[in-house]
Amino acid sequence: MADASAYAENIKKYATGYNKAAAEKIVGHLGIALRNKDSSVVACSDDGELDRIREKWCRAKLGLAENQKELDAAIQKVCEKMKAEGGQKSRVTFYYLIAEHFGKLAHLAG
Repeated sequence: MADASAYAENIKKYATGYNKAAAEKIVGHLGIALRNKDSSVVACSDDGELDRIREKWCRAKLGLAENQKELDAAIQKVCEKMKAEGGQKSRVTFYYLIAEHFGKLAHLAG
């Protein structure tokens, strides 16, 4: 099981609760990407990155069927929620908040 303890406080700062199993699944999913500073953070100013989050995380991993506009709105909502982090938005927290928004934390944890 992947260790999510390094991300727990950041997730708790923004999420309504904390699902440790879901956070561990996200850390496991991201794997080696978390070792690189650049790929461990989300840049909300990078449209290409936001497109990848929509297609690879929202559609492929979470299995969301919402249309592009709905997914993009949710991604922007998380960008807004985490704006205090500046350009250093934790990818783990970002993905967690998207999963939480769509009620998919139990899906990840299970």
